[in-house]
Amino acid sequence: MAKVVALANQKGGVGKTTTAINLAASVALLGKKVLLIDADPQANATSGLGFDINLEGTYECIVGEREAKELILHSEDIKKLWVLPSSINLVAADTELATMENAHHKVKCVVDAVRDDFDYIFIDCSPSLGFLTVNILTAADSVLVPVQCEYLALEGLSKLLNTIKMVKSRLNPELTIEGFVLTMYMRNRLNNQVVNEVREHFGELTFDTIIQRNIRLGEAPSHGKPIMLYDASATGAVNYLNLAREFLKRNKTKRE
Repeated sequence: MAKVVALANQKGGVGKTTTAINLAASVALLGKKVLLIDADPQANATSGLGFDINLEGTYECIVGEREAKELILHSEDIKKLWVLPSSINLVAADTELATMENAHHKVKCVVDAVRDDFDYIFIDCSPSLGFLTVNILTAADSVLVPVQCEYLALEGLSKLLNTIKMVKSRLNPELTIEGFVLTMYMRNRLNNQVVNEVREHFGELTFDTIIQRNIRLGEAPSHGKPIMLYDASATGAVNYLNLAREFLKRNKTKRE
């Protein structure tokens, strides 16, 4: 069965979708079967991997119109990577989920239907803590939190952690924090202070790998490619492959 990892942070612009795209692609390139579920109405993970954002996908699965196995797309560039695409239709999910029977477990039903087909399932959440994100946390085994190396990015973490705590106590007692990934790092005093604060506060939950701010990393989504296919020599490609190796090593250790 796949391990299901939600990438969540209610603050936008922290590198969440960039991490979803490139971590999923890197783990697939390292030999694992990976599904990336785009659960953000902006559909940036979908377009960032070169797929059409006007196709049926996550929304249709959540509301029960289609089965995930019918809509999952296979990457032409990365043999072991699949994507369940998003579209603007997903904007309606928060409102519609609230009126459904067994509402908190709709995403879990979608995930469980394909869980045996993959080694890892990553879910790119929207930058909010609404009903859909709570639904995703109910379906996930763990939460990976990208944290931009700026003080403003730290301010909202308490709200996210409280939401995770609430979901764990009421809906998903097995939910854990996969870790915190420091993103958009530049070598200066402010960024170093943030890195030190996060590591001091969260300890071993903070990944050793830091994602550096990188122009090529920002360009890659406009070409519909993960950074390692757009420019394998870029700092961002090296960073995300290192993050994937650390992620897999941590999970191997946990299983043992």
